[in-house]
Amino acid sequence: MTSNAELDTAAAATGRDQVPVLLVEDDDGDALLVQELLREVGAPVVLLRARSLGQATTLVSQSACVLLDLGLPDSQGLQGLRQLLRLEPEAAIVVLTGEANEHLGEQAVRAGAQDYLVKGEVAGHMLHRVIRYAVERRRAEEAQRELRVAQVQAQENARLERGLLPSPLLADSRLSVSARCLAGGQQHLLGGDFYDVVEAADGWVHALIGDVCGRGPAEAALGVCLRVAWRTLVLAGRPADEILATLNQLLEHERQDDTMFATMCMMSVAPDRSAGWVRMAGHLPPLLVTRGGVLELQTPTSPPLGLGRVEHWPGTQVGLDGSWSILLYTDGLIEGRIGKGSERLGSEGLMDLIRATLRAEGNGGSGTAGAPADDVLLDRVIEHVRALNGRDLDDDLAILALAYSPDR
Repeated sequence: MTSNAELDTAAAATGRDQVPVLLVEDDDGDALLVQELLREVGAPVVLLRARSLGQATTLVSQSACVLLDLGLPDSQGLQGLRQLLRLEPEAAIVVLTGEANEHLGEQAVRAGAQDYLVKGEVAGHMLHRVIRYAVERRRAEEAQRELRVAQVQAQENARLERGLLPSPLLADSRLSVSARCLAGGQQHLLGGDFYDVVEAADGWVHALIGDVCGRGPAEAALGVCLRVAWRTLVLAGRPADEILATLNQLLEHERQDDTMFATMCMMSVAPDRSAGWVRMAGHLPPLLVTRGGVLELQTPTSPPLGLGRVEHWPGTQVGLDGSWSILLYTDGLIEGRIGKGSERLGSEGLMDLIRATLRAEGNGGSGTAGAPADDVLLDRVIEHVRALNGRDLDDDLAILALAYSPDR
């Protein structure tokens, strides 16, 4: 007598290409017949046996295909089919029953069965073919579902990325913007790094870079929300203190949980481009690149957004002379390792890297403004940072260069 758990066909054995098929059949004679049919045609299957629907529920997840009788001790008609599909919606189930009823067959297929076969009317080759087709149809359907899910996710990610990576709003032709934003790690998940540049009606130019702590759609969505709100407030002509205080309130209302926070750095350049103001909320200071070299623009920092009520956001005025580039960046750029040890690049290492890159590109540390020069600079810096780390960076990174050339 055949085992309750498994019936091995002649071709089954232990081959890697064997298809696990679950036969749900309480009649030993019918079970033996199915076994012989598959053995005669050398079907490469491993046949599992369940005598009841209850037993089948414990084995269905292990099977690529199910041969289901509609008359079982604990299930009659389509009840068993529906129950198995509720348990395993992606199961490839073929009804194999003694009832030659076309109407019932149609109902079974509508309920989710891959096919409807009648005992005694099925030859071995036909049964094997039906099993193969049922498995392949399910695989194709699953592949299509995964493709649709991937397409939807790609569309959503693209929307989020467009929100995180805007087009600068500039009227002054003497200014240019270069930016890069890269996902860290091997999985390339969406992150919360964002930036923006806006020239207001009064001629002031405001640049922003921010980093929502964490990675994923929730952080990316919050980053988009903060960036769009910042641009709206800048275009409305609101004072910088009010802008940052409003963003702080917005983050507290929009974040999914109380642990989410964001760091920001806001650079405001006067209409004559000879001075600017730097304000930071728990963020890294920007870098000023001029003919004299690379300088970190130190300024008092306030807590990150979302980590307390802050009404005043102190800023520091900086002088700007001749051609210059201001680099704003997130911590992903400097947290990479240097070689195999635990030492990190850090801001000092980044400035040394920029100086070396400028010398190698023939600028001699001049920091001459211009979109092409800054594009090359950003690409070279990121390339060197990744090379020093020895692999992809673990964290997301964003870097923004706002450049000015009075002769342009």
